[in-house]
Amino acid sequence: MKGLSTTIPKVLIPGSVLTCADNSGAKTLMIINRIGKGGQRKGRNSHSGIGDIVIASVKSGTPQYVKKKVRVVIIRQKSPMKRANGMRVRFEDNAGILVTEADLAVGTEVKGAMAREIVERYVKLAGIASRVV
Repeated sequence: MKGLSTTIPKVLIPGSVLTCADNSGAKTLMIINRIGKGGQRKGRNSHSGIGDIVIASVKSGTPQYVKKKVRVVIIRQKSPMKRANGMRVRFEDNAGILVTEADLAVGTEVKGAMAREIVERYVKLAGIASRVV
């Protein structure tokens, strides 16, 4: 996995609610845990931010996905992040898209903007992005 040049604050913890930004059928997601969360203090919640893959539970959507565990890539977060050129970027909501085990998108299009850091790290997800910020 490619490293990022941006300083991303890890502000999303287990229990945080995300909106599903793709057309897979899920609407609301709740984070359960982060994948590959090693290197953290014992007893603390695993924080995650843009570009992290998390395990989430689908809270609302089509019956195919409701109450199922899914893999999600976080593509937007409310907390501002600082890019290498000094610009700060923040979005109006916390959002993610469903991915498979091979990090390929389940849906065929993304509603709303996607952070540029996602396109740098996961090139295959850039094909379904409507806007890259």
